Amino acid sequence: MAHLTRPFPRRQRGVTLIELLVGVMIGLLTVAVAMGALMVSRGISGTVSDASEIQQQGAYAMRVIGQQMRQAGSLRLDLFPAAAQAAAASDAFDHLLPVALEARATGASGDWEPSTSTIGLKNDGPIVGFAKYNEQISTSTKTPPEEPQAFNCLGSAGADGDVATYSNFYLKDGQLRCGNGTVGNDQPIVRNVAAFQVRYLMQDITTTPGIPQVNSVASAPADPASWPKVQAVEICLELFGNETVDLPEGSTYMGCAGPVTYSTLTGVRARRIHLAFRSIFQLRGQGQTGAVL
Repeated sequence: MAHLTRPFPRRQRGVTLIELLVGVMIGLLTVAVAMGALMVSRGISGTVSDASEIQQQGAYAMRVIGQQMRQAGSLRLDLFPAAAQAAAASDAFDHLLPVALEARATGASGDWEPSTSTIGLKNDGPIVGFAKYNEQISTSTKTPPEEPQAFNCLGSAGADGDVATYSNFYLKDGQLRCGNGTVGNDQPIVRNVAAFQVRYLMQDITTTPGIPQVNSVASAPADPASWPKVQAVEICLELFGNETVDLPEGSTYMGCAGPVTYSTLTGVRARRIHLAFRSIFQLRGQGQTGAVL
């Protein structure tokens, strides 16, 4: 009888140590390449996001400042002044009744003269004001309620009885702050501010009589009587980001005071993106020096 013989089991082989090391090295190289690409991508994304955030902050700051500058010196349009009231008794054409701008605002807290109080200086920054007045917000009752229709940079029209509303912009501890000019009543509106520069465009009608000229001055007028000559305000805001960036040697940017070399910056500003924003805001028309608008 034939005996069936069982075949010997085939000998199994695993990977050698060299093969394992080669596989580990390939894996590590793949991870290193992926991490490098990820870091580069993150750096680019962070820089783009940082620049975008700076642009948004700069646009927001200029929008807030511009809103207050443009309404500085504004007066209430009285649609039914005393002269019109007298004429209304005998005039049937109401649409022909005269209207008038208030010459000045008066109230419990004093007077506000637009020719001298439109703009001033406080906390080393411009403070602008406009006459506070209320408008009817409803016609559903016999005595419609009245509420302020214009507000300062904090969204406030001021306390009851105030004749004017003010906005004061100034730089403190790297923040552009805004308040109504009173101590402790302010809030930061923009952070990471490297510089806040204000220049005043003043009208000169004496150097060349009959030909007004506008000169730009870097400091506020020392003489209070010179404030009515300010026709416009030039604002420069210099902001920096949060992300560190590697810049080529000798890189510069245009700041409020001129070109700045990045290598000269230290502290929190070192190796940060910097952008400057400039705007000129008109306050009074030329030829209206000291006049009521």
